[in-house]
Amino acid sequence: MRKLQLVYEGKSKRVYSLDEDSLVMEFKDDVTALNGNVKAIAMGKGVLSARLSAFFFKLLEDHGIKTHFLNYDGCRIVVVKRLNIIPVEVIVRNYAYGSLFKRIPLYRPLQRLDPPLIEFHYKDDDLHDPLVLEEDLIRTRLLTHEELDFIKNVSLKVNDILTKFFESRNLKFIDMKLEFGRTKKGEILVADEISGDTFRVVDDQGNHLDKEIFRRSRDVALLLKAYIRLAQVVGVGIDDIYTPCRDYYNE
Repeated sequence: MRKLQLVYEGKSKRVYSLDEDSLVMEFKDDVTALNGNVKAIAMGKGVLSARLSAFFFKLLEDHGIKTHFLNYDGCRIVVVKRLNIIPVEVIVRNYAYGSLFKRIPLYRPLQRLDPPLIEFHYKDDDLHDPLVLEEDLIRTRLLTHEELDFIKNVSLKVNDILTKFFESRNLKFIDMKLEFGRTKKGEILVADEISGDTFRVVDDQGNHLDKEIFRRSRDVALLLKAYIRLAQVVGVGIDDIYTPCRDYYNE
């Protein structure tokens, strides 16, 4: 098979062109914090993140949420629909945490936010993904009124699905980041990944099973321990996460 063309490389993934309608996302073992200023390699993280993303995309699809997910190779490759990614991050907060206190320190730590709080951030690493208003999104034509309403509704549905799932595992779903993209026909789908890199979830002792562990400690071993436990709680396999992956797409 021909060698796939790399179209994008980010902090945690490489994205290759498979054909005119689909892409290959390769999840890396890289882990970063503080806008990429702290970097490390966590062997096995790529497989765990790919496996968790595949699991959660399937969970959402089973609940009627349309995503870009097509296939998972069982290791670190997720095949997805080719989309025009909307440069907006959607943050859904169920509890007051993290950067929310920098914006407005009047919340109590882990204060329950009911209904959930939705934030929009413009995707730009140089600007550190600044918070933007809904009006900004409309006036700059990043989104139409109808698209904005659709994204908000889908984000809340995704949050509800994941909240109930984690509650069934005795975990507290703190917050999450979602991204969306448009198909050639203009349909908006949930995109990117859904893993410990993009949400915060804690157990009944307040222990994080997500990347917050690395943000605080810079300890790769603690990060992997948290991700492995997350995978075990979710119910995805962990026995082969250190096994070299076969590259089906570039053989």
